[in-house]
Amino acid sequence: MTEAQTAVEMWSDGACKGNPGIGGWGVWMRSGQHERELCGGAELTTNNQMELQAVIEGLQALTRPCEVTLHVDSSYVMNGMKTWIAGWKRNGWKTSAKQPVKNVELWQALDVEVSRHTVHWVWVKGHSGDPGNERADELANRGVDLVRA
Repeated sequence: MTEAQTAVEMWSDGACKGNPGIGGWGVWMRSGQHERELCGGAELTTNNQMELQAVIEGLQALTRPCEVTLHVDSSYVMNGMKTWIAGWKRNGWKTSAKQPVKNVELWQALDVEVSRHTVHWVWVKGHSGDPGNERADELANRGVDLVRA
């Protein structure tokens, strides 16, 4: 962490009622004594899209470069960022099977946001009692409710 970077712990989650269907995303973050909750949603989306959107929104909300410990329960997001994205970029955003990457606009937006920060990825099992993950899940479901309202 550089002097200019603030340490932030972030939990993100996505939810979808039907897949595709109405979806929501949620983010809970804390830094020192400060906490922030974010949520939103979309009328027609997928769970994977909401998982990606949650991380994007959380990182975009940071107004300066930070050292982020990012907790996700999505293997899709975790594998995408830690394993697949380098190959996708090298192959012009195509998979190893030469097919277009699904949700490419979201992956590209996430790639931009990650480049602004020092991100440490932590996978957590969803719905297993991790307090941050449970809170992010509640926020994602609140995002669904905002779309339904």
